Amino acid sequence: MIVFASGNVTDALALLKFRESISIDPYGILLSWNTSTHFCNWHGITCHLIHQRVTELNLQGYKLKGSISPHIGNLSYMRIFNLNHNNFYGNIPQELGRLSQLHRLYLGGNQISGEIPASLGNLIGLTLLTMELNRIDGIIPTTFGKFQKMQLLNLRANKLSGAIGAFIGNLSQLFHLHLGANMLTGNIPPNIGNCQKLQFFVLSRNNLTGTIPLEVFNLSSLTNLLDLSQNSLSGNIPEKVSNLKNIGFLDVSENHLSGHIPGTIGECIMLEYLYMRGNLLQGIIPSSFASLKGLRHLDLSRNRLSGSIPNFLQNISFLEYFNVSFNMLDAFLFILSIILTIYWMRKRSKKPYLVSPIIDQLAKVSYQRLYNGTNGFSTTSLIGSGNFSSVYKGTLELVDEVVAIKVLNLQKKGAHKSFIVECNALQNIKHRNLVQILTCCSSIYYKGQEFKALIFEYMENGSLEQWLYPKTLSTEHPRTLNLDQRLNIMIDVASALHYLHHECDQPIIHCDLKPSNVLLDDDMIAHVSDFGITRLLSTINGTTSNQTSTIGIKGTVGYTAPVLKTFSLSFRDMYSFGIFVLEMLTGRRPTDEIFENGQNLHNFAKNSFPDNLVQILDPSLVPKQRQETVVEENNQNVTPTIEKCLVSLFKIGLDCSVESPKERMNMVDVTKELSKIRRVFLGSKIN
Repeated sequence: MIVFASGNVTDALALLKFRESISIDPYGILLSWNTSTHFCNWHGITCHLIHQRVTELNLQGYKLKGSISPHIGNLSYMRIFNLNHNNFYGNIPQELGRLSQLHRLYLGGNQISGEIPASLGNLIGLTLLTMELNRIDGIIPTTFGKFQKMQLLNLRANKLSGAIGAFIGNLSQLFHLHLGANMLTGNIPPNIGNCQKLQFFVLSRNNLTGTIPLEVFNLSSLTNLLDLSQNSLSGNIPEKVSNLKNIGFLDVSENHLSGHIPGTIGECIMLEYLYMRGNLLQGIIPSSFASLKGLRHLDLSRNRLSGSIPNFLQNISFLEYFNVSFNMLDAFLFILSIILTIYWMRKRSKKPYLVSPIIDQLAKVSYQRLYNGTNGFSTTSLIGSGNFSSVYKGTLELVDEVVAIKVLNLQKKGAHKSFIVECNALQNIKHRNLVQILTCCSSIYYKGQEFKALIFEYMENGSLEQWLYPKTLSTEHPRTLNLDQRLNIMIDVASALHYLHHECDQPIIHCDLKPSNVLLDDDMIAHVSDFGITRLLSTINGTTSNQTSTIGIKGTVGYTAPVLKTFSLSFRDMYSFGIFVLEMLTGRRPTDEIFENGQNLHNFAKNSFPDNLVQILDPSLVPKQRQETVVEENNQNVTPTIEKCLVSLFKIGLDCSVESPKERMNMVDVTKELSKIRRVFLGSKIN
């Protein structure tokens, strides 16, 4: 039985009460939630390093079923609460309003019902709130007007009704607002114009009426998306639409908009997707559309447009979808419009890698913002480079967030496909040990060339490689990792691979695990990155089998399993993980010059296993006063507990990297073994 300090008892009891309210735990995630282990070591829990109070509760995507216990309101130090993508039902407890330290609240993708409690307005430090894809009804509380630090608010796909209150104008820091697919009524409040940092704005699929306020078109910050489709909005589209010069996606379809299409839309030169179908628009297609060089989709169907189809449209090289059917065209033009629509749709179907639906779901950032945030992609901002890309450290204006910007070198063969693969892999996966994609950029820049970039959260402590080899890589301060830290990093990486292999709807194989692709955040938590050659098991070679050929699947020399004709690709990652573990323990790269004439890192470790491991241990793990004698000593140079820990870790590394795929460990067993090792190791330190 663990004995807690008084404040810690409060957190422990609150968590145990929360566990009691969960009736189904299909993955056994909460088995670690018991009094024999300190709650800071429970799955999904992060604690403050000093006072050991819960700062994060993250149970995203584990298909847990139950209600949200009101006792959660006793976790007074919690900053992040994430229950996204589970099966929680019932009401949102009003006690959540007591979490005064909360910064991020994720409740999306559940079966939550009832009204949003007004008490949530007390969370004045909240910067992110997601409740999408639930059954929440009632109105949006006016107390939300207190969210003056709110940056992202997502309430889409619920049953919310009533008007959008004037409180929305108080959210001056907002850059992402999604209220689509509800039953909201009334007008769009004009004071939305106070949200001068808004980049992503969706009100589609509601029952909104009235005209579109001019203030919406004064939001020059709108660089990603404006979607007002499927409402009952009326009036004209104002000339001021030209203020949205950096907008990439504009959809006003399925409304009652009338008048002419303003020619000033041609000044929105970053437009890629323009949808105006199903309105009462009349007149001709403006000639200014010729300026929209990056346009990919244009849908003006089911209006009252007249005149001819402009010839300049054939000069827009990126146009993949074009539809002007069912307008007030003469018979010849009507037939021609149908033919052109079919032609462009077929043209699109022949370009499978030009645009991915997954990429379209990502909120996009403009080229100009990335250019400004990296001082023109200067060499001083460059922090790394690879086969297909260069990575820059930058700041996104408006939100003042430091990010890592991965710019694809599209001149290299395979770079475009790498971009698609990484977007597909990262869009729908979320795990604390996977690098988080924030947004992307897919546009045309001033030279008329295509530009693609992925934007990730920035990891202050760089890559694991920089910590393992501080002498060979330039660093301002010497970096070393003790055994505790290395063990935690191994567990973090194993947890990420376990999630990718066994917990995703579509299993994902990383294919290039190595220290340079493991990034460390401020708290030295590891995040697996670089999914450019990732494979989705159900889509490899058009098969649904886990068995596939390894021919043509590239990786990094030394970390890639010996090529066999066929085997389960998950064992490829297991081999890489085994080499990864051995490298962390020995401090030797698998490409070290000592590995010649058939020798490799696996055999190097195997020859010293289990009695002489200290001789091959990374010197930084051996106390300086003992380094001169370890060559002549065996494992007796370390304590029995440390020896047991080392033997167990080396065994995992060796068992994962054996030549025969069938004999390798799987990630389920690896994560269990690593957790046991940590419990023994930490237990010995406490005692």
